[in-house]
Amino acid sequence: MKQFRMIFTLVAAISLAGRAAGQQTLSEGTIYFDVTVQTGEKDPQLADVFDGAKAILSMRGPLSRSELRSALGQTVTIYDHRAGTGVVLREYGPQRLLIRMNREHWKHKNSKFEGIRFIYGTDTKVVAGFPCEKAEAILSDSSRFTVYFTRKLVPENAMYDPQFGGLPGTALEYEAMQGNMRIRYEATRVSFDPVPMQRFEAPKSGYRVLTYEESVKKSGK
Repeated sequence: MKQFRMIFTLVAAISLAGRAAGQQTLSEGTIYFDVTVQTGEKDPQLADVFDGAKAILSMRGPLSRSELRSALGQTVTIYDHRAGTGVVLREYGPQRLLIRMNREHWKHKNSKFEGIRFIYGTDTKVVAGFPCEKAEAILSDSSRFTVYFTRKLVPENAMYDPQFGGLPGTALEYEAMQGNMRIRYEATRVSFDPVPMQRFEAPKSGYRVLTYEESVKKSGK
């Protein structure tokens, strides 16, 4: 029996080592996404506005920066997950807003993802050169979205995006709903080049500063 346990332990260790050998920790880097939008029949023009939209996700240790750029303008979210501080930058036409966030604001902003769970499927595909598995995310309000993630890249900051905090890897293709719009993000490239610290710093001028509470009231959410 003792010999059997030793053999079992050795086999398990070899299996884990082999799995880990194929993984890479994503502690610093940038993921580039193409963005496409599907809308209801009443708003086909919105899809045209988002034609050619791009999203960029940058990470450096506990720091994350996400950008969504379209013909309308751009929204940038910068957050320090260790310090619990961050900003949202909105640039649309002449309007340039800076909204500061603390840990409670971040939690409120992502409250819809609390209790999210994933059901893993058998479908696979290659996205941006990485093998990905399909998972269906189920939110607490029973809404769902599909995500393809790779186990080859494991983010050092598991909570870089609260909607993917429970995934054993990095999301490279997924959907999101905004009103009646279904937004699809598909990674086109993953870069492991160093990300300058300046990318995670809030601008000191050129923006109208709003409190988080003012921004929530302004957006009606």
